[in-house]
Amino acid sequence: MTPNIHYEHREIVGERLELTDKKAIYWLGPDVTLRGCTLVTNISARWLHLVSGNLIDCTIHAKSQLKTLPWAPMKLKGCRFKGHFGGNDFGFREDVDDRWMTGGIEDCDFSEARLNGCAFYNCDMSTIRLPRWPCFTFLEPLKHAAELRQHTWPGRVGRVTIEVVCESTKDTAAVTWHAPTVAEKMDTTVEELRAALETAPGIFM
Repeated sequence: MTPNIHYEHREIVGERLELTDKKAIYWLGPDVTLRGCTLVTNISARWLHLVSGNLIDCTIHAKSQLKTLPWAPMKLKGCRFKGHFGGNDFGFREDVDDRWMTGGIEDCDFSEARLNGCAFYNCDMSTIRLPRWPCFTFLEPLKHAAELRQHTWPGRVGRVTIEVVCESTKDTAAVTWHAPTVAEKMDTTVEELRAALETAPGIFM
C-alpha cells in the first residue's frame, strides 16, 4: 500500500523536508505554512499534491526534473528555486478552478533554476528574479503576440513554440524556456535561436 505523507494544518519553521521516497504520495496542505524551510524533491510531480498554503523564504530544490506541477494553490513569497522545472505554473489562475485562485508568487528567485515551458500568472514580474541564458523569457506575451508571429524564427520555433506563447491566457505574465531543449526539439541550433531572440520584442535572457 502506498503511504501518504501529509504536511497540513500547521506551521513548519526552519526544517529540511526531503520529498524523495518514490513509493510515497506527498501532500502539502491544506493550510500549511513553511517558513525558512528547505524543500528537496526527487520524485515525479504525480506524487506531489499542492493543496493550499504558504511557502515563505524557503528554498525549493528539484534534484530531478519536476514536470508539469501547478503551484497555483500555494502562496510563494521570498523563495529560491534550484534544479530543473519543466511545464510548471506559478501564480494564481482564474481560468481553471477555485482551488487554483488561492495562491500567488512574489519576490522569488529562479536565477539558479533551469525552467522550460514554465509560466507565471497574475504576478508582478519585477519582483521575480529570472534565470538568464541559456534560459529565455517572453514577458507579457499577449502584448507582443502580433510582433512575435511576424518575426523570423529558425526551424519549427515559429510554428510551434511561438504559437504556444502567443496563445497564452490573458493572465499570463511571462513564459520561460530553455534554449538547448527548444533547439533540439524545434530543428534548429542554439546559436540560430539566440540570434532570433536578440531582435524579438519582450525577451529577457
